[in-house]
Amino acid sequence: MDRRKFLQIPIAAVPAFLASRVFGQERSKFPLSSAMRVRGPVVVSTWDSGVTANNAAWPLLRKRGNAIDAVEAGGRASELEPSCCVGLDAWPDRDGKVTLDACVMNGNGDIGAVSFLERIKHPVSVARAVMEKTPHVLLSGEGAQEFALANGFKLESGELSEDAKKEWAEWLKNSQYKPGINVERRPNIILQFAPNYFENGKPNHDTMGTVALDSKGMLAGMVTTSGMAFKMRGRVGDSPIIGAGLFVDNEVGAATSSGLGEEVIRICGTHTIVEQMRLGRTPEQACREAVRRIVKRDPVKAKEFQVGFVALSRTGAIGAFAVQPGFTYTITNEQFPKGKIFEAKSHF
Repeated sequence: MDRRKFLQIPIAAVPAFLASRVFGQERSKFPLSSAMRVRGPVVVSTWDSGVTANNAAWPLLRKRGNAIDAVEAGGRASELEPSCCVGLDAWPDRDGKVTLDACVMNGNGDIGAVSFLERIKHPVSVARAVMEKTPHVLLSGEGAQEFALANGFKLESGELSEDAKKEWAEWLKNSQYKPGINVERRPNIILQFAPNYFENGKPNHDTMGTVALDSKGMLAGMVTTSGMAFKMRGRVGDSPIIGAGLFVDNEVGAATSSGLGEEVIRICGTHTIVEQMRLGRTPEQACREAVRRIVKRDPVKAKEFQVGFVALSRTGAIGAFAVQPGFTYTITNEQFPKGKIFEAKSHF
């Protein structure tokens, strides 16, 4: 057996998990093969609440629109959705300020990103403007805000949402920074390693990453986030870093991540995955290899955090893998027009 065929051997399928309804979407009732292939165009987003991003992206893809337009639309929809980790309504850093990170990338290698951006509603669109209107890749902080204002974006108030004020006040009682697994802040739900559901009618999820394949066979992706809640002032995670939180290559595929960004940065996670696919591994096998490298560095510490990856190949193969159970992702295409949620296999 040659090396390529060996690398393409599917990993054992994950046991079927409990069917339920989330946002009116059906959770998968069957195992997702490591070599699952869907018909394009298709959009894939992290977490159950990726349904929101996909619902905005899919109408464009269905009408033979461009992947880059679709993922930007998905990002904008997520940024408007009240949540703990995306958009201006997100939970703040330890100083009570919401700072946003985002990036976009297409399969030709065009990229744009912003980090530590304050008081701008749609960082994903600012990232696209960086890609299209500047010779740079990443703008940060005050400079990113000035660029946004110069290009027609509105400066918002900067006031915390009521939910964010409450959570920040609660955090200040102990001022302990310890990222939870799968954003575990939901009372009255089985929390440990649980999939992400709604809390009090508001989606509770981590970074939103979206990748898409359009009808022309072109790929694109985006990531948008407010980063870890109650982070140190100035902290930037993997989300705006190309090759960490997102990487796209039309010759191979695309990958995005969610979870503890520092661990993703250490291994250039999404670039690692795309390169593993280039060598012949399926998307799931490639994501599993990235997780293996993260866990190997410190197996004890790895039990205390979550990182999840999802990947889409240029041929429509989809796969995911995570450090812990509970990492979910949403697929939308002609086969799943309302979006279908799957749970990734995990190391632990």
